[in-house]
Amino acid sequence: MAKKVAVPEGMIAAGSEYLIERGYEVITTKSDQQDILAKAKDVDGIILYTEPIDNSTIDAMPNLKILARHGVGYDNIDYDYAASKGIWTTITPNANAGTVAESTLAMMLDVSKNITQLSLSYRNGTGRSQAIGFDLEGKTLGIMGFGRIGSLVAKKASGLGMNVLAYSRTKKDTPYAKFVDRDTIIKESDVLSLHMAVTDETIHGIGAAEFKQMKDSAVLINLGRGALVDQDALITALKAGEIAGAGLDVTEPEPLPRDSELFELPNVVLTPHVASNTVESMTRMAVGAASEIDRVLQGDQPKWALVDINK
Repeated sequence: MAKKVAVPEGMIAAGSEYLIERGYEVITTKSDQQDILAKAKDVDGIILYTEPIDNSTIDAMPNLKILARHGVGYDNIDYDYAASKGIWTTITPNANAGTVAESTLAMMLDVSKNITQLSLSYRNGTGRSQAIGFDLEGKTLGIMGFGRIGSLVAKKASGLGMNVLAYSRTKKDTPYAKFVDRDTIIKESDVLSLHMAVTDETIHGIGAAEFKQMKDSAVLINLGRGALVDQDALITALKAGEIAGAGLDVTEPEPLPRDSELFELPNVVLTPHVASNTVESMTRMAVGAASEIDRVLQGDQPKWALVDINK
């Protein structure tokens, strides 16, 4: 009997095709846990987007051997609990770093030049907007989190003539950025870009105190996770002019409720967690997650496990 794998609706076809070619039965579900349990309770593996999967759901799936994240974030999974049940949790670390780094630059350019606001004004027939942007050349870019994505942002931004600062738990040798302490990067950055994982130390780590430290001309860019920022404090800072603007691809919660004040603020650019949404990146994530499932279900060690369940 073929082993079964649950995949999320909308996943690019290459991931399912990879599994089908290797003899797996593929079951397509919505991303919510109720639909997964209703349609795919007995699967051996699951490919997951960013929606949470609770420990009770894991307990209700007796054959489950691997939770394969379609991406790099893993705050929606208690991977230590999964490991305690003998279940692997994997990510696709090399699939979207370059794409998200490109999207970070796109967001920086949009916010600094008011591209979205100007385009909407033009389309709505209100004439030329009076919104005035600012140059990136000569400004200071602060990158908090210097992993795969953060280091690529620094490299790609090197051609813009910016002074690049970096803050991370681990310093790296790089010709593209100067490592500084946390207070320095918050105080000196004209553009502050977040690329950390959500941990007990970083959750809501950019809040009221940090906004008061930032320049009133500074902008915040967040393509990491919404939980890195105290969203209420951000709204207060934007309304009070403590910072000049923000570009957000991630929020807390997701999707952002339609009554959120962020939608009403003209100095905010919002996108719905799509920084990695290119054909190339989505293909790499789908096939990467599928290949991790194949390795585990064939009895091999996965390449990108968060925890080694054999230790």
